[in-house]
Amino acid sequence: MARDRIEISEQLAIPETEIVERFVRASGAGGQNVNKVSTAVELRFDIAASPSLPEPLRARLLARRDRRMTGEGVLVIDAQRFRTQDRNRQDARERLVSFIQAGLSVPKARVATKPTYGSKLRRLDEKKGRAQVKRGRSQRNWE
Repeated sequence: MARDRIEISEQLAIPETEIVERFVRASGAGGQNVNKVSTAVELRFDIAASPSLPEPLRARLLARRDRRMTGEGVLVIDAQRFRTQDRNRQDARERLVSFIQAGLSVPKARVATKPTYGSKLRRLDEKKGRAQVKRGRSQRNWE
């Protein structure tokens, strides 16, 4: 990764100026270290207002239903898996890259198909057989 930008792919890179990082205290176990050192990283990236993202990619990313996305189109990534601030920062950036890379692939359009003649016949035969079984259960010829 370059210092002034984050490489997503060969054609796409995000400048560091578009990313906001905030260092906070991590939650959970960790002894005294967790109480005095701000090792957790909160990374924010405004997808809706980013000039470096192409419009189709931006639309796909905003359409994703992700709990990390705010209503204004800002992606918020919290990283606190590691004990050091630098490693958490690197982890948050890696997760940002993977999120954007997931949106790079264009989903294939679904082509509507019709059931074949044979599958229709098999379905109808199965329905008739099932109806026959149920009809046989309700007849009362006790004599």
